[in-house]
Amino acid sequence: MRLIATSRALRASSSRWSMATSGRNMHIPLTHVSDPLTFHRRTWSSTAALRTRQSIDSDRKSGVRSSTNKPSLLIEGQSYSTDQWTNTPDAILSHIGRRLYLDGNHPLAITRKLIESQFPSPVFGNYSEKNPVVSTAQNFDVLGFPADHPGRSRTDTYYVNEKTVLRTHTSAHQQAYFQQINRNEKSRPEEVGYTVVADVYRRDAIDRSHYPVFHQMEGAMLWKRADLEPLKYAKETAARIMDDLNHIPTHDVAVEDPNPTIHEERNPLQAKHHSAEEVEAVAAHLKRSLERMVIKVFTEASKAAAAANGANGANSEQEPLKVRWVEAYFPFTSPSWELEVFWQGDWLEILGCGVIKQDLLINSDVPDRIGWAFGLGLERIAMLLFNIPDIRLFWSRDERFLSQFHAGHISRFEPFSKHPACYKDVAFWLPSAAASGGSAAGGAVPVHENDIMEIVRGVGGDLVEDVRLIDEFTHPKTGKKSMCYRINYRSLERTLMNEETNDLHDQVREKLASLLGVQLR
Repeated sequence: MRLIATSRALRASSSRWSMATSGRNMHIPLTHVSDPLTFHRRTWSSTAALRTRQSIDSDRKSGVRSSTNKPSLLIEGQSYSTDQWTNTPDAILSHIGRRLYLDGNHPLAITRKLIESQFPSPVFGNYSEKNPVVSTAQNFDVLGFPADHPGRSRTDTYYVNEKTVLRTHTSAHQQAYFQQINRNEKSRPEEVGYTVVADVYRRDAIDRSHYPVFHQMEGAMLWKRADLEPLKYAKETAARIMDDLNHIPTHDVAVEDPNPTIHEERNPLQAKHHSAEEVEAVAAHLKRSLERMVIKVFTEASKAAAAANGANGANSEQEPLKVRWVEAYFPFTSPSWELEVFWQGDWLEILGCGVIKQDLLINSDVPDRIGWAFGLGLERIAMLLFNIPDIRLFWSRDERFLSQFHAGHISRFEPFSKHPACYKDVAFWLPSAAASGGSAAGGAVPVHENDIMEIVRGVGGDLVEDVRLIDEFTHPKTGKKSMCYRINYRSLERTLMNEETNDLHDQVREKLASLLGVQLR
């Protein structure tokens, strides 16, 4: 569900279950990377803070302009008309149809299969959603996103047109899967849960752990309750859930879980809909299910690391695996948690989860169900499993990368080259409206950082490793604001010539000035 998964998973507001972010960064030690790779929080949902109504209104007025001159976009064989909301560039559209998660020998597909193995049939159906085009109703409205939520902004989301987007999370399909579970009563009653994987799209930062196209997996399991007055029969519902729990094998990994399942302020019970007894049972089932999945993933990662260390003559002794539960907030679950793993000296957040908000089930026409859901980012897990240092590598067609991976096998990535970085700075004065403040999400502000990233990405593509703000300055007399970004041009496959990077950088500068109205320095 807005993939909690994503809650702190690859982007600085990107896995998306919850659209609210906390400022914590995750540092993942990678043995062959000199500087640690940082995973910023990517939420189950979308962005950080709510926009103002003024910002939303400005998006709907003259401030919004199309970033394409095409009358229509052709996506997966279907034509979509464009309008003033359209902001999806060809560079993003070119990724649609790759379906890396279905390529059996690709690390994302291997990771997907490993996770799915812990949610087998007939209880779970394992699905994928190939077409990324969804309505704004599916992506936002059905899930209860407020009208002024920043995830709706064109600075965060790729709009095909005003009513259509490239999905920002797998939860755009959540309602359909809840309804499918309900229909399963007649066709396959054993299937009461699901996992679904898909490519999702978000305008985002540029660095080694963020990419505008990434992959999410979410899952859920539901139990039937009494049609009328379900709270009267809560004890019986809880007993059925506990019986299912007893069929899940236990494990011997140390788990830290110091907090109560329900806390009135931090992790409240949906008292209007659920009993404490039901929630305790759902939470216990959820936690054991996800603990076993994470233990399986990191056991395989440990084996691969030990094999790589042994081959290199290094000491392969590793710390025992530890996991812990941390209270969390997501708009689609309550109570909610994040599951963290102690891995190579750091606690890493792996997924988000919780007891599904009953309003979501009611809105999905399955009011007589109760259940749990979780979400995670596949790239995050795969980067840990295979020791892959740069998210751009997942999209590489280089055989030196692809030939290292084989279906059903976890192996550590061996770098095939290390090409030099080429750093170039660009400094500019912001237009006065931007310097004076306004909404952080777009609309009223003519320059948003994601717009800068999109221009750099559009010019440099995968030749840009990262873009960082290195300086900002407000003139004491004029009040004008200056910003300086450092762009690191580095190919994963070849050495870039200075002449080539100069040409790319000149194009970036020209487009920043012409498209955003900044004054170059």
